[in-house]
Amino acid sequence: MRRTYQTISVLLFLLTCFSAFSLAQERPSQISTRLRETGNWNGVYLRLRFADRFSYYAEHHWRLRNSEDNLYDFVGRNRQSYNRFGLVIQISDNLEVIVGPTLVLNFSPSPGNPNFESFVYEPRIWQQWLFGMNIDRIKIYHQFRFENRWRRSNQVGSTYEFTNRYRYKFLFYVPVNKPKIDVGTWFIAPSAEIFMQSGDNVVMNPFEDFRIYTGIGYILNENITFFGGHMWTFGQERSGFEYSQSHIIRLNVFIGFDFRNVENKVPRINIGD
Repeated sequence: MRRTYQTISVLLFLLTCFSAFSLAQERPSQISTRLRETGNWNGVYLRLRFADRFSYYAEHHWRLRNSEDNLYDFVGRNRQSYNRFGLVIQISDNLEVIVGPTLVLNFSPSPGNPNFESFVYEPRIWQQWLFGMNIDRIKIYHQFRFENRWRRSNQVGSTYEFTNRYRYKFLFYVPVNKPKIDVGTWFIAPSAEIFMQSGDNVVMNPFEDFRIYTGIGYILNENITFFGGHMWTFGQERSGFEYSQSHIIRLNVFIGFDFRNVENKVPRINIGD
C-alpha cells in the first residue's frame, strides 16, 4: 500500500509540472513572457479543533507588491487583503475536507489614479480536499481546492465576472533536526501547484497560474509554527499568448489550539495560501 501511494504521489507531482509547462508551450512563435511583479505576502493561519471530527479554520493575508516605478522593491504598494474562513471536517486520519467563504479586497494597481477605485471586494466560496500520509519521516500531502469567484477589476465602471478556479498542490514536509515533525523541529517544505480556471470571459487563458514554493519552518510549541520562503509563479495573461512571472517572499505564522481532552497533542501545520 505504501509503495503504491509513493508511486501515485510521484506521478501526480510530475503530472502537475508537466501540465503547467505544456500549457505554457502553446503557440510558441507568439509567446511573450515578462516579469510581472515582485512582492511580499504575510499570513496568519488559525485552526481551532473543538471535536474529533470538526475544526474551525481561517487565513488572513496582507499582500504587498512592488512600486509602480521599481519592479524589484517587493513592498511598494498594497496588493490584497485576503480573508478565508472554513469548517474542517475530519473524514479519517488521512483525509479532511474544508468548506467556507472568502472575502478578498483588491487594492488599486495605481494608488491615487482617479481611473481606479482604491479597492474592490471579491467574494468567493471555496472547498478543499486534503489527502495526507507519512512515508518514513516525511509528511506528504495532495491538496485539491475549488473556488467560485465573483470578481472585477479596480477600473472605474468595471462589472463583476463569475469564474471557477481549480487547484492541485503537491507538497511535503521534511524534518531537519529531528526524526519527525514535533515541537522544536526545523523543517523544509517544497510544493508545486497548478491553477486552472473557467467562467465569464475565460476563453484564451484557462491556465491561470503555476507556483513553486520552497519554504523553511520552525515549530516553536504545540500552538505556534513559523514558516517562510520564496515563491516563483508563472501564469497566462488574458490574451492567451502572453505569460508573466513573479517572485514573492512569504512570511507566515500558524496558530493552532486543540480544545479536546486528549494527551500527546501533535503540533498542526496548516496548509493553504
